Amino acid sequence: MTHQPPEPGQALAEHPDAVPLYGPRYRENPAELTRELRRTHGPVVPVLLEGDVFAWLVIGYRELHQLFSDPQLFARDSRIWNQWPNIPPDWPLMAFIAYQPSVLFGEGPDHQRRVDAISDALAGVDQFELRARCEEIADALIDGFAGSGEAELITQYVYSVTVMTVAGMMGIPTSEIEVVARDFIAALDGGEGAQEAYGRVVVTMQRLMAAKRAEPGADVTSRMLAHPAALTDPELAQDLLVLAIGGQEPTALWIGNTLHLMLTDDRFSLTLSGGRQSVGQALNEVLWENIPVQNSLGRWATRDTQLGGRHIQAGDGLILGLAGANADPYVRGASPGATPANNAHLSFAHGSHGCPHPAPEIAEVIARTAVEVLLDRIPDVILAVPAEELTWRPSFQMRGLLSLPVKFSPVPTTRS
Repeated sequence: MTHQPPEPGQALAEHPDAVPLYGPRYRENPAELTRELRRTHGPVVPVLLEGDVFAWLVIGYRELHQLFSDPQLFARDSRIWNQWPNIPPDWPLMAFIAYQPSVLFGEGPDHQRRVDAISDALAGVDQFELRARCEEIADALIDGFAGSGEAELITQYVYSVTVMTVAGMMGIPTSEIEVVARDFIAALDGGEGAQEAYGRVVVTMQRLMAAKRAEPGADVTSRMLAHPAALTDPELAQDLLVLAIGGQEPTALWIGNTLHLMLTDDRFSLTLSGGRQSVGQALNEVLWENIPVQNSLGRWATRDTQLGGRHIQAGDGLILGLAGANADPYVRGASPGATPANNAHLSFAHGSHGCPHPAPEIAEVIARTAVEVLLDRIPDVILAVPAEELTWRPSFQMRGLLSLPVKFSPVPTTRS
């Protein structure tokens, strides 16, 4: 049976209660809004993306698990989206929604072939060497502000330590790291210039491939180029892009959100001088309560179906509400206020399109090292402004602070 695409405005007319996933209310307190949406709409919520584009937000743990587990019904191929007639060519989220020949949009055996190449390339990362390199980078960055007694941690530390570590792991030249990091942020925030930033990152990956083909090294890019899966150049360029952005951006936000938690919550801030003992707990809590990737428009219904009591039409887009699912009372049990100590969260997704092994382990090595080194070097660090004055990035996908100003007692550099 052939389904006609909806007329412009049809979805909005059918769902007048659709909730905007943009604007200050969502940006400042998405957790509170999610609780309200669950009470009002249940586990599957009609929402509007920027430009009033209709989609379904899945915030039920069981429902989201179903999305991950049934690729035949909920596909990754965005070309079947029934909203394309309503999408302007300059839509800010276009770079991440439009179909590309990357591992993100693949299905079946071809998708698995590419996942295998990524996993094998990442498995070649020596995690002890990675931690040592991350410590070295973290110490050098802290040396840059240690004597001043103040710092803006997001720009001076969090992003720098992450992008320099990930770039080194991939073999990206040091001279290009700062520009690449800025383009990652601009592309993921989905604002003005997002598509242009994404295009520049693609070009960076193409240059990286050419350089490593000419002179291979002990890095992820060289291992992917030599992998038996024999990825084509377009496949390699796209998958390296996924690795670079997926490795750098969520990890940086994980670090930033963990530092925010430890600087604003008495359970952690009271023990900053013994921070090493609580870092693991803080990292886990962030994955449950304030995860870096909050939402992702990542599945499209291949036929009419039911999900969470909602009628989903063929071609409807479904947003993976990872943060909402982690907060679902179904998984939180009788004590929704307590953070589970297990790893049943969906912060790394699940199923064939989940974060490939050992990527979560590598991200944790970087995040834990960055937080521990900072707390070891400047144990009395505190916020330099009231917590309520901190501003969050204007992105429905990513959750992270624009700045994290701190003050502390000046300390010697490692070179002193």
